[in-house]
Amino acid sequence: MATTYCDFVAGAGKETVHRHYHDIEYGFPIAGDNELFGRLILEINQAGLSWDTILKKKENFFKAYDGFVISKVARYTQAKKEKLLLDAGIIRNRLKVEAAVYNAGQLLLLQKEHGSFRNWLDLHHPLTKEEWVKLFKKNFKFTGGEIVGEFLMSTGYLPGAHSEQCPVYKKVLKAGPK
Repeated sequence: MATTYCDFVAGAGKETVHRHYHDIEYGFPIAGDNELFGRLILEINQAGLSWDTILKKKENFFKAYDGFVISKVARYTQAKKEKLLLDAGIIRNRLKVEAAVYNAGQLLLLQKEHGSFRNWLDLHHPLTKEEWVKLFKKNFKFTGGEIVGEFLMSTGYLPGAHSEQCPVYKKVLKAGPK
């Protein structure tokens, strides 16, 4: 029987950024807060653009945002934000840069109250997408329905990352939040 992949990687070459992301990252839980924050930054930056663009710039984002270390990003000055807006390796959108810095500050507050971003997510799991969106909008900037939905699907908190025929589907179910 032939291997069936989800639509977004079907027809893509064997070694595309989509295939790697699909097989190794998409839908799998992320334990570390900095990694969760990094995924949120990537999802925010994808708004209005293709995911292919974001995946190709992923390493640039990692470098530009100090490895997605929440405590560092939360302390970014206006000068650092301006430097990000000049970095052609990332998405140069003022609202997205401002949201990343603001959201890092919010994550520090959540960490103080709940121990970690992951604990905060787990505390609210499971919710419907609409409930998650409302909660994210209350706590973060630039977190509309598509961004929140993709962030939560990509980290295993919402179903739908893979079709049931996809060989990765069962791996994600096994690994996902209970």
